[in-house]
Amino acid sequence: MKVLVIGAGGREHALAWQCAKFDEVEEVFVAPGNAGTQLENKLTNINVGSEDINGLIDFVKNNQVDLTIVGPEAPLVLGVVDRFQAEGLAIFGPTQDASQLEGSKAFCKNFLDRNNIPTAYYDVFTEVAPAVKYVEEKGTPIVIKADGLAAGKGVIIANTQAEAVEAINDMLEGNRFGEAGSRVVVEEFLVGEEASFIVMVDGKNILPMATSQDHKARDNGDKGPNTGGMGAYSPAPIVTDEIFQNVMDSVIRPTVDGMAAEGNPYTGFLYAGLMIDHQGNSKVLEYNCRFGDPETQPIMMRL
Repeated sequence: MKVLVIGAGGREHALAWQCAKFDEVEEVFVAPGNAGTQLENKLTNINVGSEDINGLIDFVKNNQVDLTIVGPEAPLVLGVVDRFQAEGLAIFGPTQDASQLEGSKAFCKNFLDRNNIPTAYYDVFTEVAPAVKYVEEKGTPIVIKADGLAAGKGVIIANTQAEAVEAINDMLEGNRFGEAGSRVVVEEFLVGEEASFIVMVDGKNILPMATSQDHKARDNGDKGPNTGGMGAYSPAPIVTDEIFQNVMDSVIRPTVDGMAAEGNPYTGFLYAGLMIDHQGNSKVLEYNCRFGDPETQPIMMRL
């Protein structure tokens, strides 16, 4: 069996490494891979970018690849799964429509609201003045999020009204995140401890993976701007057996059922970023439509 893993990060290194451990897998290609994957047994880097969908399809056809696994979010939002399926090629990941759970924070928040899945109160804005008025009404701290993909850096925690106004202006008028910031979500600042809850889904059935936590802030002491993740560990001590079951019942199952009911059945890795308060109640901060990065690395080491 031949496998292709799309992506270039530590997440893809961990996924490809785990795939290569199976005797049935003779070779794992990584597109484009990195210096680490180049050194691994049974792994081969290929010179095809993760967003070059035509190039990926050609490679899979020409090299008799049996299964493709998508690592990063960008090709998912671009519709790589839809294109592969149209060609009759096996690929694991959500469709372009289902990937809106990550590709648009406004879509995600509205979906959560429609399906009564716990999340922070929020509103969505395309103009500065109403967004600023909302901040004035709700007070600070408050969270400003670029609607689209911003490599994990499109979330600003504003501790003062001035910081909130600056973030809103930067996104809506300053073009800080390009098209990704042409619409913003302004939402409640939640207090608690974050955890990553990742499952595999086939459209209906759910297989939970190990829980994990990552460190988003750039600097020690949880300070500095958010990053895509400075490090991670697994399991997440805060996720007790009771909290685990509650998340499955109140977050994950309603999400999978809701996506199916709305005509977007979900297949692939589904990653809920949670905030867990001191009473053990969980709210969804965001959804990612792929395995976490860097959380994949400790999770794969535990399998």
